[in-house]
Amino acid sequence: MLLKKSEKNIALFIDGPNMLRKEFGFGLNDIVKKAKKYGRIVVGKVFLNQYAPEKLIEAVANNGLEPVIALGEKDDVDVDVALAVHAMEVAFDPKIEIVIIATRDADFMPLIQKLKEKGKYTVLIAGKDALGTSLKKAADKVELLK
Repeated sequence: MLLKKSEKNIALFIDGPNMLRKEFGFGLNDIVKKAKKYGRIVVGKVFLNQYAPEKLIEAVANNGLEPVIALGEKDDVDVDVALAVHAMEVAFDPKIEIVIIATRDADFMPLIQKLKEKGKYTVLIAGKDALGTSLKKAADKVELLK
């Protein structure tokens, strides 16, 4: 496949525990499809906890994304720090122009602000019914899933 000269390089980070839930009515494919509207995914990671089902991990890999498994104590497994660390790595990568974060967690607001400070165009992908105003206003663009 030939790349369009205008196609942007994207880093996509998905907060699995907050986004990949059956009750939301959308899934991994929907998030990837929205992200691809912005260009070519060159870094794609889905952050999951150690209790993620094997089928979900397989689906992540089948979508060409990297599963990142966060480990922790029984009730204290959080993917937020792992996602933030990986996102900050791409903040300093001049080849990445757009950073897309799929989450509904307002804890990522400072991360989005820092990415913008570093010159990255930020896109937030979230569920229509599960998104706070502060997070919505932090990103350059918001894509809502129904």
